[in-house]
Amino acid sequence: MDLRAETREFLTTRRGRITPERTNLGAYGGNRRVPGLRREEVAMLAGVSVDYYTRMERGNLAGVSEEVLEALTEALQLDEAERGHLFDLARTANASGAARSRARRAPTPVLRPAVQRILDSLDAPAFVRNACLDVVGTNLLARALYAPLYDSPSCAPGEPVNSARFMFLDVPGAQSFWGDKAERLTRDSVAILRAEAGRNPYDKRLTALVGELSTRSEDFRRLWASHDVRYHRSGTKVFHHPAVGLLELDYEALVLPADPGLQLNVYTAVPASPSADGLRLLASWAATTLVPSGSGA
Repeated sequence: MDLRAETREFLTTRRGRITPERTNLGAYGGNRRVPGLRREEVAMLAGVSVDYYTRMERGNLAGVSEEVLEALTEALQLDEAERGHLFDLARTANASGAARSRARRAPTPVLRPAVQRILDSLDAPAFVRNACLDVVGTNLLARALYAPLYDSPSCAPGEPVNSARFMFLDVPGAQSFWGDKAERLTRDSVAILRAEAGRNPYDKRLTALVGELSTRSEDFRRLWASHDVRYHRSGTKVFHHPAVGLLELDYEALVLPADPGLQLNVYTAVPASPSADGLRLLASWAATTLVPSGSGA
């Protein structure tokens, strides 16, 4: 991916969404021709020269200090994920050529047997995904929960199940599975991929996935162009499972420090709730319908 273009478009879109009324500038100047702040206004708020901010917005973050990045975070009113994205872009811009070469050669993360044993020991749906939203391992309950993804025509033979591919290339399936929450989840998935692109713009698999989805989905192209970023840590998801019906599950996302790029997601239901009953029914359905594979496939 083009790091300078990523930086330029991210800063431009963040600047464009802030009106003077959201800052202490008020209606600074008249005859406004931009929807958000002007470059000179951002420079004033960040305490840097207009030329220096212009250089950054053109995609050049080389040599920019943490103090300036923090000031820019405040000026553009970035949230935690956006701040992290800006710092990731700067870190990559200042990386040595050797570090970039190592990133390009980094092997695709794979699931260790010990992690699969952890999955299998959990009495809750749990799976491991990589930075591209590929499902690289599940336990039986998670395999059952995500049965619509495995049965989808978007799941290519020999390739891991990918939730972003399911959302954008099997829209009817995604809408049936997630109901009225499908649109929000599609936005979130793009924001997660965009954040990962800032952390590792040299990830060949991520670049290929973004290229494929951009080519095949107009919705993905539109959302990708927004440059929104998001962390995926905890929350609630609603599933419309074809075998057991409605499930409202809380999730926690746990990074695996020994396996950079992999994340463990675990779903639970509120005790004594209809969704807890639904998980028990799902376990029964899985035990009679699915054969444990130990590979998430």
